[in-house]
Amino acid sequence: MQNTKILTANDRPQILETNKVLRNTYALLSMTLLFSALTAGAAAALNLPHPGLIITLVGYFGLLFLTTKFRNSSTGLLCVFALTGFMGYTLGPIINAYLTMSNGPQLVMTAMGGTGAIFLGLSGYALTSRKDFSFMGGFLMVGILVAFLAGLGAIFFEIPALSLAVSAMFVLLMSGLILYQTSEIIHGGETNYIMATVTLYVAIFNLFTSLLHLLGFMNANE
Repeated sequence: MQNTKILTANDRPQILETNKVLRNTYALLSMTLLFSALTAGAAAALNLPHPGLIITLVGYFGLLFLTTKFRNSSTGLLCVFALTGFMGYTLGPIINAYLTMSNGPQLVMTAMGGTGAIFLGLSGYALTSRKDFSFMGGFLMVGILVAFLAGLGAIFFEIPALSLAVSAMFVLLMSGLILYQTSEIIHGGETNYIMATVTLYVAIFNLFTSLLHLLGFMNANE
């Protein structure tokens, strides 16, 4: 016989707080994605150059540090928009490079649609099933670190096969991160909507760029 948990008065504040974090997270995520898309579009339209790997990493980790430091204040919101705006700017030149390929606009739209479908599908599953995916935390942390280092190796040593493998790894890892972070919000493991937003944004950003890389490779070999 299946056990059914009966909600008590003591559970209500926690549920209300969880729902508040969830609403704030998705509201802020929507705004940051829109802002990031605007900066990416502006960078692409103006044909701005990519800042390069070093500036990208310094800018990302620097702004991430500031966001984490001020996550409990209004300054944290400014840091979130600075971070997502900067990442949008770095995305503009990448999109421009793919648009020059045959079927370039179709590749970009397919990657965008695939990213949206994966995010909505996994988030919807986590929200409706209410399963606890906290057990994935350690695996995701190690996996992302390994994939990140492998990605740097693929860039410095110019190994296309490794670069493709890293993109495939990131598609799986970011999908897992979406499940994990959504689950953390639902079960009270993440109570700061600013940090939840950053995590989901990074997952969506990496998911999109990884899908774009894989689709671009398949298109080039057709």
